[in-house]
Amino acid sequence: MSISVVVCIKNEEQRIEECLRSILSNNPDEVIVIDGGSNDKSVEISRIFTDKVIVTQNSSLTRDRQIGINAARNDYIAMIDADHRLKENDLISLLADLKTFEFDIVQSQLVSFKNNNWLNTAEEQMWELNHNHPGPRNMIGVAPAIYRKKLFELIEFDDTITKTIDDTDFVYRLSQLPDIKFGIGRTRIAQLHNPSFVSYMRKFRWYGTGDGEFCIKHPNRTPSMLYHLFFRYPFVYSSKALLKHKLLAFPYLILQGFTRGYWAIKTICKGNNSP
Repeated sequence: MSISVVVCIKNEEQRIEECLRSILSNNPDEVIVIDGGSNDKSVEISRIFTDKVIVTQNSSLTRDRQIGINAARNDYIAMIDADHRLKENDLISLLADLKTFEFDIVQSQLVSFKNNNWLNTAEEQMWELNHNHPGPRNMIGVAPAIYRKKLFELIEFDDTITKTIDDTDFVYRLSQLPDIKFGIGRTRIAQLHNPSFVSYMRKFRWYGTGDGEFCIKHPNRTPSMLYHLFFRYPFVYSSKALLKHKLLAFPYLILQGFTRGYWAIKTICKGNNSP
């Protein structure tokens, strides 16, 4: 199958083997692992499964994604992260989605790899409410997704333009270009997440920090971002969850909205006070 798979990792020795095994079950043409300077056994484990492992230092997720894309030799590139678990034929299905919808990027729908507790189940209910609906979107996530490589003749993952911990800005900049199409496909790919409360709070902090950095980069988007975090998540989406009988998603959305909002504001204030 003429698809290059790019996997960006850092200190993922606990999750990378299962991820790579699931990718190889799809028989892609090549698998490229970009390691952002791990100090565990991530590189050694990755080299068991692919001879295309690139180690970077003092890099970032944004930069590493572009390094992987530049190394890819095929016209279609799948961006997969260490927490994703593919079934056989998921890549073929995702590529079919891209062609069916005539997208330049198609992201998969998401399901929980293991419903270990209420947080995993609540997250999946949230995806059912807000994400798992095929068709065009104004914003999508960057993984798990398939890209037409020619897209990167127009725009790149570039942290000299966008120095943030997250890569939300890539899709935002992409959305400003004319005639670029992206959205959600019909394929469902599983995502693994540690079910502990502490782990989820760290995840929300990460997203919130990225939200804040996005606002610093694009101050005109700050009002809509804060509205999204402090109103849409805890009130609009949570009300929708109750109406749709997604009862666990109700507290999850409130917790995520306010936690991300707190860290977004903290990051904005810190950035604005920097010399």
